[in-house]
Amino acid sequence: MLSFSCPRSTPWWPSPLCSLPSACSQLSTPLISCRKDQNLHESCCQLRAPCPVRASSNDASESLFPQSELQSPSFLEFITSERVKVVSMLGLALALCNADRVVMSVAIVPLSLAHSWTQSFSGIVQSSFLWGYLMSPIVGGALVDYYGGKLVMAWGVTLWSMATFLTPWAAETSLWALLAMRILLGAAEGVALPSMNNMISRWFPKTERSRAVGIGMAGFHLGSAIGLLISPIIMARAGIFGPFVIFGLFGFLWVLVWLSATSSSPDRHPQISNYELHYIINNRTTPLPQEKEFGKSRVIPPFKKLLSKMPTWALISANAMHSWGYFVMLSWMPIYFNTIFRVDLRQAAWFSALPWAMMAILGYAAGTISDMLIRSGVTVTYTRKVMQSIGFVGPGIALLGLNVAKDPSVASAWLTAAVGLSSFSHSGFLVNLQEIAPNFAGVLHGMSNTAGTLAAIVGTIGAGFFVEKMGSFQGFLVLTSLLYMACALFWNLFATGEQVNFDNEINT
Repeated sequence: MLSFSCPRSTPWWPSPLCSLPSACSQLSTPLISCRKDQNLHESCCQLRAPCPVRASSNDASESLFPQSELQSPSFLEFITSERVKVVSMLGLALALCNADRVVMSVAIVPLSLAHSWTQSFSGIVQSSFLWGYLMSPIVGGALVDYYGGKLVMAWGVTLWSMATFLTPWAAETSLWALLAMRILLGAAEGVALPSMNNMISRWFPKTERSRAVGIGMAGFHLGSAIGLLISPIIMARAGIFGPFVIFGLFGFLWVLVWLSATSSSPDRHPQISNYELHYIINNRTTPLPQEKEFGKSRVIPPFKKLLSKMPTWALISANAMHSWGYFVMLSWMPIYFNTIFRVDLRQAAWFSALPWAMMAILGYAAGTISDMLIRSGVTVTYTRKVMQSIGFVGPGIALLGLNVAKDPSVASAWLTAAVGLSSFSHSGFLVNLQEIAPNFAGVLHGMSNTAGTLAAIVGTIGAGFFVEKMGSFQGFLVLTSLLYMACALFWNLFATGEQVNFDNEINT
């Protein structure tokens, strides 16, 4: 049964065709609909302007547009929709996230020379980011589940941009100050991916979430490419610390746009069309989680129940393996090309940036294929297993090819294949978080990210000590390849695309 009301805590949505002077009441439910009503201005009922009307969350299907009329949008309609604008903003934030992160991968070479750091100590400096990143995803994920992705993402970008901006000051002050800024950067960036998952689950129906994750993660990986390509150029003109200042300022600008131009869910967006809103609502398979208010009851995620299910461990192992491979390649490829092939810094950054650009492209392609398979009737479970298998077996084989490469061009090709194919994981475990535990996707993401961070710390520091002791990456690449294969097998045995029966929220 539809009931008329306006969004709480937001002004009436402006429209040149719609005027509702007396029909509004307080919001009590999360979804919105629109219908003809004697209290509505006649022009509103022509359906040419947004006329938000509240509907019961249990009556999402009882909407203005019958389910049969809500066909999948065309490509043009999709890319110009408000939900794609939101995920594009998320992609830009993730681009800044990774650009801020990888600047140190380029700056570490001149900094090591200036301070006479060994390769093992350089690994410690780079891994200090991961110290802050270790636990923040769990806390950030719980906050995202509780307060929503918009607010938590805004705070995260603000803090990591501040850490990036202050890095030059910290480096000139002391080593401990530099490590502190890197730890703060990692702690703040830990909320980025849980926030992205929360916003995507609110804004996108199930049949579009792989593409949405592909768009967001494309920004994430293009941030690596942009950071690695532009940083040496900026350093040549503005000094070693130029990129830190520029990227930090861009982060502050992003926060201003994010807070003013986006909303936490589609029913609160002032410019969304009726058609897009009802398309999202009618294709949503799970209820929209409510954001809580500060000072109210707290939610304790059921950690014991989450960890008692094998699909959770499949996610944790997949994230751990993905992070191991990702951070090892992200942190060490500039040094790899500089050390193994004697390529100068500018060329090393170029070769190291190519794979991340390919990862962005293949990530979106994988998302498109994944959504097509699901719409064609292939089960979600089978789709996730296929995508994740490509995301692990492909890089495992490519790393063995990189292991025997004799020149930088061939090595770059194998590295591009390894990193590019790993992007299929975005349509595997990364989307799967929303599917098996929609009410706890944030904290589950945080738990798996923490496992991934531990793996990344071991891999990043271990690679440094291995290179220092053995003089090459060969043995380490073989080990990483074998781990990829083992985790692919574990995923296919225990992963599922269906919602797992976890306990409900526990309020205290």
